[in-house]
Amino acid sequence: MKSTFVLAATALLLWGAAPAQAQRKGKATTSAAEMTVAARRLQPLFGGLTPAQAELLLGAPYLTSLASSFASRAEASRFFSTKGYEYLSESQPDTAAYRFNLAWVLDPKNPDAYRGLGIVASRNPTPDEAISLLTQGLPLAPTNSYLLSDLGTSYLIRYEQGKKKKDLTTGIELLEKATTQDAANAVAWQQLGRGYYYQEKYEQAWAAIHKAQSTDMSAIDFNLVSDLLAHLPDPQGKFK
Repeated sequence: MKSTFVLAATALLLWGAAPAQAQRKGKATTSAAEMTVAARRLQPLFGGLTPAQAELLLGAPYLTSLASSFASRAEASRFFSTKGYEYLSESQPDTAAYRFNLAWVLDPKNPDAYRGLGIVASRNPTPDEAISLLTQGLPLAPTNSYLLSDLGTSYLIRYEQGKKKKDLTTGIELLEKATTQDAANAVAWQQLGRGYYYQEKYEQAWAAIHKAQSTDMSAIDFNLVSDLLAHLPDPQGKFK
């Protein structure tokens, strides 16, 4: 399956019909257009386009060719979102971003497209864009524990930066929902522990950390453990 970005063939036809001087101008204009397209492919939702605008940017024939190997565009979308996660795991966020963008334009109702782009956007200095993307995905999969925990964590990060109690409250509510949906989501438990720590609910924070520990020890943030120990010894005596 082709994964390279394909430009519209109509530009080539226009060049062939133009006089020599116009061809040079056309090539310069198209070069600028290529840079615009290349930049957009790495920006979430192609730089804030609507699905219709993104489809026009890519070209319907290109999208049709992408989906031709699958039973439907929705299935093709799931394939590209899965590939996006694979590229994220290989520390290739730009390649991942383009795959998630393709997943989105093929099926704007694919929640993993928004979640993946939200993860990519989490590299930004502020979590605002990640929150926006994850929030768009949540109505499409309101019980998805990982989407809930990613969004909840993003709100905690924004609380750390701005100290707005609303962000803290929202983050904790989302993380509590995430653990309700999947009690084995160790990252959600760990982040919930952080939220409780910010609320100075140290016993609840320890309980959440122990939940994370019992599921996946690698999810434990030992900096948070150290901070907690300074306020309250571990009730279970596991961390000292």
